[in-house]
Formats: sequence, C-alpha cells, structure tokens
Amino acid sequence: MQHISVLIKPASSACNMKCAYCFYEDVANSREQEFQGFLREEQMEQVIVEAMKLAERSCSFLFQGGEPTLAGLSFYESVIRLQKKHRKDGVLIYNSIQTNGYRLTEDMIRFFVRERFLIGVSLDGPEQVHDLYRTGRSGGGTFREVMETIALLKRFCADYNVLCVVTEESAKKGREIYRFYREQGFGWMQFIPCLAPLDGAPEGGGYAPSPTTYGRFLTEVFDCWLGDLKRGEFVSIRHLDNWMAILLGGQPACCGMVGRCSIQFVVEGDGGVYPCDFYVLDEWRMGTVGEQSFESMCEGTAAREFLEESAKLPEDCRTCRFYVLCRNGCRRERSAGKNIYCESYRMFFSAREKELEQAALLIQKKALNLV
Repeated sequence: MQHISVLIKPASSACNMKCAYCFYEDVANSREQEFQGFLREEQMEQVIVEAMKLAERSCSFLFQGGEPTLAGLSFYESVIRLQKKHRKDGVLIYNSIQTNGYRLTEDMIRFFVRERFLIGVSLDGPEQVHDLYRTGRSGGGTFREVMETIALLKRFCADYNVLCVVTEESAKKGREIYRFYREQGFGWMQFIPCLAPLDGAPEGGGYAPSPTTYGRFLTEVFDCWLGDLKRGEFVSIRHLDNWMAILLGGQPACCGMVGRCSIQFVVEGDGGVYPCDFYVLDEWRMGTVGEQSFESMCEGTAAREFLEESAKLPEDCRTCRFYVLCRNGCRRERSAGKNIYCESYRMFFSAREKELEQAALLIQKKALNLV
C-alpha cells in the first residue's frame, strides 16, 4: 500500500470527561468487555512493525479515544522511539492526536509540538454551546479548561485544528459557531454530525441533528465560509474541502465521503484490531496485534464482509444528480442502506448549487495564482 493509516486507542474508552452524546461510550457499552485496558509498549511496537510492512510511501498514526492523552507522556515518548527504530527508508511517518483538550499539561503539549503531531481539539463552539453536553466527570462545563489548552497551543505554535460535534441544538447555531471560531483565529475546522445510538432511532435519535436542522446548518456554515473566501480569506473546513476537491475533478480524502468503506486498522487498548472507529464491536474484530498480521486481517472474513456491506447502493442514489457529491455518506449514518441525511444534502445542494461551483472556481484561480 502506498499509504497506510492506523488509528490507535491507547487508553481504550477511558476518559476524563463525560460528554452526554459520546459515541464511543455507546460503542464500548455494546461490547462484552467495555473497557479494554491501556495499550502496552510491546503491543504498540508490533503495531508499528505491521504498519511498516504494508507502507510504501507514507504511514499515519492517529491516536484517539476515549481520551488518548490518559496513556501518559511516557507512552508517546516510546512511540517516537519505536517509530525511529522501525521506520523504513522512503516511508514518511505522520502522527496526529484527537484530544478533548481538557487539562493537558504544558509538558505534553511541548512534546507534541516538538515531535510535530497534528493536534485535533474537540470544541463545540462558544461556552454556552460547548458546555451544554461536554462536561467533566463530576459535572460542570469544560469550556474554560479547553480554551486554556488552546491558548497553550497558540503560544507554542502548535499545528492544530478544532472539531465540532454537531447536535440538534448546536445545528441551530451554525453562524454563531463559525463566527466564534473565526474570532478565535481558527483556520482549520471539522464539523461532524452527532451519531445516533447504535440501538436508537436513526433520525434525530439521542442528540443527533434532524435532517432538516442539519441541512440548515450546512447552508449557514457554507454561507459564512463563502463570504470569507470572497474576501480572500480561505478557511479549511473538512467536508467543504472534500466537496471542492470533487468539483475540481479530484477525489475526497475523508473516508465517509468516498461512498464505500476501507479498512482503517483501528487498534484497541487490548491490541484488538477493527476495520473502523465506528464499528469497534465484537462482531467486527479482525484479529489481535502480535497474533495475526495486518495483511492477513485484510484477507479475513470480518474485513471482507465489512467492505461488502458498505458497497450496497440504494436505487435512489443511482438516479440522484447529487450522488457524485453525497455518495450516500458514511455507512454509520445509514438506515436501511440509505444515508439518514439524504434530505439534508438535497436541501443544501439544491439551494447552493451555483455557489458551490463559484467557490470551486475561486479556489482553482487562487491555486493558479490568478487572484
């Protein structure tokens, strides 16, 4: 493989926050063993060895949770040491971490900056929006502590972005959230709709936005983003970056926008390996590091069935003129095989079709240094 990506949960589902909508707590509660321990150094070494066997040009290691910083600074120091030990000539290694940003130490931030980790921080918007669902273990908001972490990231010139989980409530405040981010100087953003519970109602279940509310959110954020773009201020928003890439003849980088799943190699705290972060469930366990190779896991029954299931395409999609952009979305956001936000995307693409093309042209011109 020219590029391989491995997602690692070194602290399993352990977390120092108690977010009301946490999708991974829901996943963990759906397994026979909820918390699967902390990844041992020898297991992490085996992960690196297996990744290097498959990587030809580059290899990305993404650390996520739960809260991955609970693995401790010494764990990440060992990661860097082991990567240097096993790296292959001609293969570039990239590290990133997705953190809740809650009470990170200065030493840990300095380390991530020194070792060039891309740091994703979960921040749902201004204080009243963020604190609605993202609380500490004993209750109470976490906004101020997260903003203190972001201040340190700015101080040490970290490479970071912010991730916003879009709920039914926050989806009603698209402009407010975008403007707050811009006031903070954020130039790289991700907006991800909150996942409905695995056993809950797919549309609007739990804290997930309804299709109508989410469609309005997409439109509000796009309008704000386009306004900045017209003023010569480019802001990176992940889903818009991917749509722009498609409109300009390229391919989306986000797996949930490709139209079918790929094997992501998600490593849990006990060394178990799964095909996707959203499906770290007993029935999809592909194997265990140190017992099976990544290559053999890809050829196993769990991997094959997982990929086959994602490739099924509803008849509506075959005749939809927006399919090239939507592609039926992420499998985890489908009900009876169809994306639950189909209505959202139809609303948005129908209302902003010309503006999307205009934005793609502006970006193309900028890339060619014509504006």
